[in-house]
Amino acid sequence: MDHRAVSQAEQINSNKSPVLQYCGGGISPEMQPPKLLWVKENLQESWSMAFRWMDLSDWLAYRATGDDTRSLCTTVCKWTYLGHAHMQQMNENDSQAMEACGWDDVFWEEIGLGDLVEGNHAKIGRSVAFPGHPLGSGLTAAAAQELGLAVGTPVGASLIDAHAGGVGVMESMPASHFQAKGVDDSETITHRMVLVCGTSTCHMAVSRSKIFIPGVWGPFWSAMVPEYWLTEGGQSATGALLDYVVENHVASPHLADRAASQSLSLYESLNKILESTMQELKAPFVASLTQDLHVLPDFHGNRSPIADPLAKGMISGLTLDSSEKQLALLYLSTLQGIAYGTRHIVEHCNAHGHKIDTLLACGGLSKNRLYLQEHANIIGCPIILPRENESVLLGAAILGAVAAKKFPSLHAAMKVLNAAGEVVLPSQDPNMKKYHDAKYRVFRDLYEQQLSYRSIMAEALS
Repeated sequence: MDHRAVSQAEQINSNKSPVLQYCGGGISPEMQPPKLLWVKENLQESWSMAFRWMDLSDWLAYRATGDDTRSLCTTVCKWTYLGHAHMQQMNENDSQAMEACGWDDVFWEEIGLGDLVEGNHAKIGRSVAFPGHPLGSGLTAAAAQELGLAVGTPVGASLIDAHAGGVGVMESMPASHFQAKGVDDSETITHRMVLVCGTSTCHMAVSRSKIFIPGVWGPFWSAMVPEYWLTEGGQSATGALLDYVVENHVASPHLADRAASQSLSLYESLNKILESTMQELKAPFVASLTQDLHVLPDFHGNRSPIADPLAKGMISGLTLDSSEKQLALLYLSTLQGIAYGTRHIVEHCNAHGHKIDTLLACGGLSKNRLYLQEHANIIGCPIILPRENESVLLGAAILGAVAAKKFPSLHAAMKVLNAAGEVVLPSQDPNMKKYHDAKYRVFRDLYEQQLSYRSIMAEALS
């Protein structure tokens, strides 16, 4: 969620480097090159002292093993490393640490970070490996003592936390008609999108061939499931946005206290208020309560598919009502805005070559039934929950199992260790579909209005 490097991202994008086509056409301020450039420009002493620059997951693996091999997940998704440089070199079953031949040195020099190329890329990674590749000789003696584990315990090349969630859930398919009919087994996974929904949300889909989608990160080769191309959409603030909207409302403290006294979460109480309000007003369905209240959820910019870090949130339909009921409606409208954003991502990906027809969800927000049901109704896809509630932890465990040679590949381990739980089906009510289609048009129009207002004010100040 760190957006300090917006101007650095704009500067990098102005160079129009060929590597940017693998970032959705332009780099995000949430990626590492603009962050590194920000550090170099603003913290020069720290920059000159740095020995290595690492993603957190690579750092933890390095601390555990002493092996500085970087993961294709972190380097490809966040550092503009071109993982497909290794496509003809090897496959996952022959896993080994590979010399890092996917850095574009011209890119780093053009953006003013040519010093990171020095020493055969020593500061950003001389070697890379597939996620799950065993690093070094396993846990070092020092790390084993700190963790209370055996020396030599296998440690796999890492995944970013959200991508570990993807590995922990993507094969969690029930043995039912949700499996694509008449499609090769290696292709069925390409009809799914995983929503890892917490503070922010990552939307991840894979394909056998690379798909370039403007405004959506990727295509990233072997960045999550080895030998598949990853498409990564996202919303910069989802759980964080709901917390912000709810906790800053005047009615929130009293409602939170009452919820706690009933052993309920604040959001469970809000869901109950919405249900009782629907019955009281004899509304046809809960979603219809927000017919006059609309939220554009880009309070922290738009990561996908518009890729506008300067986008702002918008609310249409506020009144002087400060009641708990009005708080519940604002919460519902915000939740719907987030779901319309995911619909926009899914439609945009499918319009550019994906065939997504099933969603899988994990993370904290997936424990909110209303959140899931509104997403299913708005997007029109079933949402499958994994049997294991902590999918990110399962994904990390799968890395360890692969590193320990318990499975021949990461994907093979996913097929055994992923398992489906509940399935949330979209409503078949045509009136509800008509309603959400109308609100979705309003959602799309809010951003267009914002662009118009931005232009008007820019002209006034020019």
